[in-house]
Amino acid sequence: MSEILELGARPLTIEEVVRVAREGAEARISGPARERIALGRRRLEELLARGERIYGVNTGVGGNAGISLAPDQMELLQHNLVRHLSCATGQPLPRDVVRAATLLRAATFVTGASAVRPELVEALVALLNRGVTPVVPRYVSVGAGGDRMPSAYIARVLIGMGEAEFQGRRLPAPEALRAAGLEPISFAPKESLALINGTTVMTAVAALLRVDAVRVLRALLDGVALSIEAMQAPDLPFQPWVHEQKGHPGQIAVAAYLREMLGGSGYTQASAGQSCYSLRCAPQGLGQVWEALEDAGAVIEREINSANDNPLIDPDSGVLYKAGNFYGGHISRLLDGWKIDFASMANWANALMALLVDDRLNAGLPANLTPAPGVNSGFKGMQLSMTSLACAVRQMAGPSSIHSLPTEQYNQDVVSLGAMDSLDCLRNETAMLLLASAQAVDLRGGPARLGQGSRRAYEAVRRLAAFQDKDRPMEQEVGAVAALVANPTSPAR
Repeated sequence: MSEILELGARPLTIEEVVRVAREGAEARISGPARERIALGRRRLEELLARGERIYGVNTGVGGNAGISLAPDQMELLQHNLVRHLSCATGQPLPRDVVRAATLLRAATFVTGASAVRPELVEALVALLNRGVTPVVPRYVSVGAGGDRMPSAYIARVLIGMGEAEFQGRRLPAPEALRAAGLEPISFAPKESLALINGTTVMTAVAALLRVDAVRVLRALLDGVALSIEAMQAPDLPFQPWVHEQKGHPGQIAVAAYLREMLGGSGYTQASAGQSCYSLRCAPQGLGQVWEALEDAGAVIEREINSANDNPLIDPDSGVLYKAGNFYGGHISRLLDGWKIDFASMANWANALMALLVDDRLNAGLPANLTPAPGVNSGFKGMQLSMTSLACAVRQMAGPSSIHSLPTEQYNQDVVSLGAMDSLDCLRNETAMLLLASAQAVDLRGGPARLGQGSRRAYEAVRRLAAFQDKDRPMEQEVGAVAALVANPTSPAR
C-alpha cells in the first residue's frame, strides 16, 4: 500500500500529484494544516462580525460585486455559484486530471488563506480517498477568473449535485456519495467561491502533462537513435566537446542521452561526412524542449502550493486582500510554450519518417521499408498518417493566452487559456517512428549491432509488433506502442 500523503506537512510535488491522481495514493490533512485552515476561517468570521463588506461573501461576484447581500442570502449565493456554472459541454475530462485538480484545491486550502472550514477540505480529500471522481465536461474554462466552470463541476458533487464516477459507474452525485459511504455537505459563506476561483484544473493538466511529455520526448529520442543506427550515420556530432561549446543544458542533456543509446553500436560511423539535420542536429533541435520541460517543474510546483483564489485572508494578521492570484498567466504561458515544443517534436518525427521510407535518401533501404515492394506498400500508409498528425499538432501550436475575449460582464476582459490535446497526437506519431525505425534496423541487418540503449528500445517495440514482411493493418500496434510510451516501463524510461 502506498504511503499516505500528508497535505500541509511540506510543499506538494508533481510526483506526489501523480501518485494520487493515477496510482490511487491516499491523502490526509496534517494536524498543523488543519489548525491553519481553522485560523483562516476564524479571521473571516471576525471580519463579518465587524460588518465588513467582503467580495463574494456578502456581495455578488464579478460584475455583480456592487450588489450587497442580506445575511440569509450568503449561503444561497454559494450554492447558486455552482448552479449557474453548470452549463458546460463535451466529453468528460480524464479521470486523472479531475483527481489531480481535486487534490490541488485541497492543497491550496492548507495555507489557511482561503478562509474555508476544515470540514470542507476534509470532504474534498474524502472524495479522493473513497474513489469518487466528479464528471467534468471538457469544454468549460476560460481561465481568467480561475478555472471556474470545471472547478464548479468538482465542487457541486460535494453538495450532492451533478454526476460522479464510482467504481467504474457514472452515477448521480448523491448515489455516488452514498455508495462510497459519504454524505453531502452544505457550503458556508465564501466556500463555493474558494472552490471555483483558482488555477486548479490548468495546473493539474500541466503537472500530468509534464510527466507525459518527458516520456514522449525520451521515446522520440529513442526513435532518433534507432534511425541513426538504421541509416549508419556518424556519432561524432554527439560528442561532449561539441555541445559544451554551445553551452545550453538541454542540448548537452540530449546529446548525452543519444550517446548512451548509441554506446557500443556497430552501425554508427566514427566519421562519414555530414548526415542530414534530422539525424545530426537532434541535440540542437530538441535540446530546448528538454530544457523547457525541466525548467517547468519549478513553475508548476509553485502554482500547486500557492493560494490562488480571491479574496485572500492572512491567517496571522487577519488582513483581507482583494487581488488576482486566480489569474492563470504563468501556467497558460507554460502550456502555450509546450504546444510550440510539441510542434517541433512532431516536425522532427515526420522528417525522420520521410527519410527512412524514401529510397533516394535512406542509404540503400527498400522504398517504404518493405522487403517485397510492388504488391506491398509497407510504411507508406503510416507515413501519411504521421504527416496528418504532425499537421494537427502544428495547427494546435498557436498561442491561446494572448487572445482577449471579453466575458462575464467585462469583469474578465483578458483570459488565459490552456490546451493539452497536441501531446496525444505527438505520442501516436512517436509510436509510428519507433515502429518504422525498428523496421529499418531489421532491414539494415538486425539488432545484433545496435547500441546498448537502442537495443533496449528496439526490443520493447518488437515485443509488441513483429517485422512487417507484408502489408497488414497496424493500427493496433501503433496503439500498443503509444501506450508503452505513456507507461513508465516504455523505452522512454
